[in-house]
Amino acid sequence: MDNRDEIRTFLTTRRAKITPERAGLVVHGTRRVPGLRRGEVAGLAGVSAEYYAHLERGNLGGVSESVLHALGTALQLDEAERAHLQDLARAAGPAARTRRRPAPQGVRAGLRRVVDGLGDLPAYVRNGRLDLLVFNRMARALYAPVFATPRATGQEPNTARFTFLDDRARDFWADWSRAADETVAILRTEAGRDPFDKGLSDLVGELSTRSEEFRTRWAAHDVRLHSTGAKHYHHPVVGDLELAYESLQPAADPGLTLLVFSAEPGSASHDGLRLLSSWDASPAAVETES
Repeated sequence: MDNRDEIRTFLTTRRAKITPERAGLVVHGTRRVPGLRRGEVAGLAGVSAEYYAHLERGNLGGVSESVLHALGTALQLDEAERAHLQDLARAAGPAARTRRRPAPQGVRAGLRRVVDGLGDLPAYVRNGRLDLLVFNRMARALYAPVFATPRATGQEPNTARFTFLDDRARDFWADWSRAADETVAILRTEAGRDPFDKGLSDLVGELSTRSEEFRTRWAAHDVRLHSTGAKHYHHPVVGDLELAYESLQPAADPGLTLLVFSAEPGSASHDGLRLLSSWDASPAAVETES
């Protein structure tokens, strides 16, 4: 198994986004394709056209850090895209082809206690496939429609499946298109980090088969970091919520992410969370509200 197709498509899609004018190049005549030509990227990166063509064919194994940095600069990659390029290069190396990263075996009791101890702040632990593995009472209430989504026996609640396969997602996410973009970008980032994750491959295959919206976004090869920001919800019980989130990756738990949500004190969203804390988030209650 190799990731040459992933590398090739990522580099070509990034190259297509950069116009010559944006790159500071003088253009003469009519251009038949959008973005930069291979030779122009090569010149901006300080490598030969033949060598860049070799890289764009998917051959990133063994490429030096300095060349990756130069490519990132030439293609004007953002922080998430640079990290993704590094991940693709690592996955193309010989060591990555023979040694898969071990999947976490459950969630440590200490991490579970942290989630439970956050009290009135919604918190959960997810993996790179966006399975919700551990969650406190408030997270269960906040993400009640996700937990109410029918799923196969043994499947964890999964926000990607919910976003693309459950009609309630269009109401739950205040800006569904943005939520969909972010969801796919997170999955694409994880695919670059760990291309040997069979569970992720199966999920992508399932969503690609069942959702044209997912297929279109997946083909764009966009990636993003998910460290801090705000999420907007239209909760079926308490209405609109704007919550800040912090995303933490425990050093002892590779592949897992802890997300914690909070609202500005005194805001309508803060009042909404207080109301949510008193609501019964059982499956029966969710179905009644729906």
